[in-house]
Amino acid sequence: MNAQNQVIALWNKIPDEIKAPEYKEKPELKDGKMQSTSQVSVPTLSIFIPKETKPNQTAVVICPGGGYTHLAFDKEGTKVAEWFNSLGITAFVLKYRIPTDLTMKNKTVGPLQDAQEAIRYVRQNAAKWNIDPNKVGILGFSAGGHLASTASTHYDDKVYESDYKVSARPDFSLLIYPVISMENAITHKGSQTNLLGNNPSKELIDAYSNEKRVTSKTPPTFLIHATDDTVVIPENSINYYLALKKNGVSAEMHIYEKGGHGFGLGVSDTNKFWTRDCAEWLKANGYN
Repeated sequence: MNAQNQVIALWNKIPDEIKAPEYKEKPELKDGKMQSTSQVSVPTLSIFIPKETKPNQTAVVICPGGGYTHLAFDKEGTKVAEWFNSLGITAFVLKYRIPTDLTMKNKTVGPLQDAQEAIRYVRQNAAKWNIDPNKVGILGFSAGGHLASTASTHYDDKVYESDYKVSARPDFSLLIYPVISMENAITHKGSQTNLLGNNPSKELIDAYSNEKRVTSKTPPTFLIHATDDTVVIPENSINYYLALKKNGVSAEMHIYEKGGHGFGLGVSDTNKFWTRDCAEWLKANGYN
């Protein structure tokens, strides 16, 4: 069952765009369904509306992972949207731009522009899908978790001129084995290089190490990681959790014994129950 209703272009005019005709998106298909895609320069939102379950007025923007080089669109996008639909949550999969100097004047803010605009778009059009504009969350996996945590800590950064007058602040964040920090000791090096470039300044590293950007106004957060994740080490989630706790922001974190990196909706051992834990958290916080 695919409840996807429509795919819309996120922008009429993409901010700070550099035209690069030779830079074309490269989707990977299987049975006509996009599994993964790279070289994204035209961002879209895929809208999934609950069909079997009564919508509960909550919406989530989903940011798939892929180290800021590609997007794991099916495993960390479409499948997750369908799971949200089963809970009655309307889901929007964000195909955000991959940071590159070829298509962007400032590649570091390109993905954030897309995430902010996605939140604003959903909030602005909430009535259309019977969404409560105060129940618009964001979810991100891996590098998409870095983008979701950036959207959660940099929502007041003015990185473009928006036509919408609504806030870009997510009401809650769901961060699944996220890259959080750009600090050399714990970051995912590929994500750091792709987003910030080679040899980024200390200022840039600090600005996008989102554990350092948490305030009392950062959205309530649900965090997932596996102890044996060697790609994006669990210190990313742990440090963000500690910053939330220190700032009095409600937070819940589950560190599973096994799972490695990239387990999607859960594969085996204890990590396969994270969706249940997440559904309980959403319910406890009035989002499900």
